[in-house]
Amino acid sequence: MKKDIKEPKVKNVTVAVAKKTNELNVDEWSVYIINKNDFDIENTLVTSKGYGEITGEIQKTSTLRHFLETVEAKSAALIEPINEDIFHLNNEYWVSYYVGSKIFDKKFIFLPESIKEENLTYIKELDTKGILHS
Repeated sequence: MKKDIKEPKVKNVTVAVAKKTNELNVDEWSVYIINKNDFDIENTLVTSKGYGEITGEIQKTSTLRHFLETVEAKSAALIEPINEDIFHLNNEYWVSYYVGSKIFDKKFIFLPESIKEENLTYIKELDTKGILHS
């Protein structure tokens, strides 16, 4: 039965939204996957979408899919740039990856208005400030 299937638990893999200033002195926001494990994760698939309701009107973004062949141990990889215009939505990142022959997956959701200046903290893996999903 379905309840008897034990799904592996995601550990030490997370998603972060970080803000960096480019060479033109313009702030850019990007989404990263961070692998804090001592081993690589393979065949990583990330699905991203935004959704929500503003003043009674349903809003949603396109669903995007990103494939990252390998995210090395103790490293981070860029998933996608993100536009400030959608920070008022739920921003969802569904991450699936393999370790050996086992598949792991987890959904990370940044709630509306959680991505903002006052919530920025230093993220050592990215060497910049951002919002680290807990």
